[in-house]
Amino acid sequence: MKDSTSLAPIEFGLMLQPFPLHFPGSELFEYNRRLIRTLSTGFTTLWVEDHLHLGETATHECMTTLSYFAGEFPQFRVGALVLCQSYRNPALTAKMAANLQLLSGGRFILGLGAGWKADEYQAYGYPFPDTRTRLEQLEEAAIIVKAMWSTRPATFLGKHYGIRDAYCEPQPHPSIPLLIGGGGEEKTLAIVARRADWWNFNSCTVEEYAHKLAMLKSHCARVGRDPAQIKLTYLGTASVSENPAEVVRSPQKHFVAGSSAEVIRELERFHAVGVTHFMFRFLDPESLERFVQTVVPHLA
Repeated sequence: MKDSTSLAPIEFGLMLQPFPLHFPGSELFEYNRRLIRTLSTGFTTLWVEDHLHLGETATHECMTTLSYFAGEFPQFRVGALVLCQSYRNPALTAKMAANLQLLSGGRFILGLGAGWKADEYQAYGYPFPDTRTRLEQLEEAAIIVKAMWSTRPATFLGKHYGIRDAYCEPQPHPSIPLLIGGGGEEKTLAIVARRADWWNFNSCTVEEYAHKLAMLKSHCARVGRDPAQIKLTYLGTASVSENPAEVVRSPQKHFVAGSSAEVIRELERFHAVGVTHFMFRFLDPESLERFVQTVVPHLA
């Protein structure tokens, strides 16, 4: 059972299905509506990945999808997990985010990442620089969006991006949390320590998450920031069933998988490390239903 005397309570988020599973692409929105309508108390957020191109496979565009579902389901906050900083000029990202914050009544969370999917960059005509450059761009994008949200006018001239006397009116209220995703121990976690309000790392064991968190705390110490100011989140794929034959695991990445008791114990261990928000993908509606019925009541 949850411990209400120590850490912040656990909340859950649903990662929307980004492409069709054995059904036509035209049914993708309706499939996600079915998932959202399955959610129970304890689920507070909806999340969309930022991909543009999966060949001939249908996929959502992140920001328009979030805007649509924010309007249809006003009981949830909505977030990008995560926007590729390369795909939208950072000043435009700041303006889009501020507008969605206004339209949704303060329910948006902006996630940013450095970008990684080379074939998508190439297909859409974006330059794909090396990792170091993309990380430099990520930090400059974070600086710009926060400046646009808080300064009138905002000016920043960086190595890769710049704005001059830029206004973002109305500025967002309440302020939009900036989530940065990734686990690169030298560069990415240093950016998280300097710039992020939320941090996300995904598809790992508790032990690996704890190691990354220790690295993040060391970066926070170097810049004089209290790590408690950064909300810790985890993205994973969940598979829960009392029938072992129905539990799905992956040889490529860690799934939170097993019986309801096993899944609850693993999430409690993540919570003990400091994670308070879990975002999950589900492989089918039935798996989500089992999670809602057998796991969430014990934790949220």
